[in-house]
Amino acid sequence: MSTTEDTKRPGRRQQDPEGTRRNIIEVASNEFALNGLAGARIDEIAEKTRASKRMIYYYFGDKEGLYVSALENAYRVVREGEAELDIESLPPLEGLRRLVGFTFDHHSEHEDFIRMVMIENIHSGRYMERSPALRAVNEAAIARIGSIYTKGVADGVFRDGLDPLEIHWQISALCFFNVSNRATFSHLFGRDMGSAQNQATLRQNAIDMVFRYLAKPEYI
Repeated sequence: MSTTEDTKRPGRRQQDPEGTRRNIIEVASNEFALNGLAGARIDEIAEKTRASKRMIYYYFGDKEGLYVSALENAYRVVREGEAELDIESLPPLEGLRRLVGFTFDHHSEHEDFIRMVMIENIHSGRYMERSPALRAVNEAAIARIGSIYTKGVADGVFRDGLDPLEIHWQISALCFFNVSNRATFSHLFGRDMGSAQNQATLRQNAIDMVFRYLAKPEYI
């Protein structure tokens, strides 16, 4: 038996509980993104992960517990990516540009994340309330923006009196809409908004819009 075949056997997978847990979350995230919380099936997730339903329930309690863990993971991935940018060492204007560009790229490359957030909004965010970790992970994002903004104000390049949470909202809105409404815009207006050329333009527009919102007029 080959090593590859052997690692696919349930007995071997159980020897790596963290790997099994990650695999279940990855598969479940795709199922929730495609079918929503109500439409996703534990049987289907178990089949695709080669894990038993009993194992899934052992790790996550129930389907809702698995859904909350998938939400936590989705947000954790984007925040870990932001942390790797090291934007704090850059001049504020350059750090801002890099952060917006990263957010645009991440959302474009992780459509399941966008769908998961849309689904949770359909549920009025009530499942997020079960996870203190989600708030802690995302508060770090606001702190990072606050650090860039405070530095920019001190350097005299950013307008004073802005709210880091609202800055985060504007960045998210521009980058989120690019994925959530791409298909409908493309059909309604007869332009492929997902083409490489249009994506490059929209990415630069998002960076420029946030830049102009924060920067003092003399720096625009």
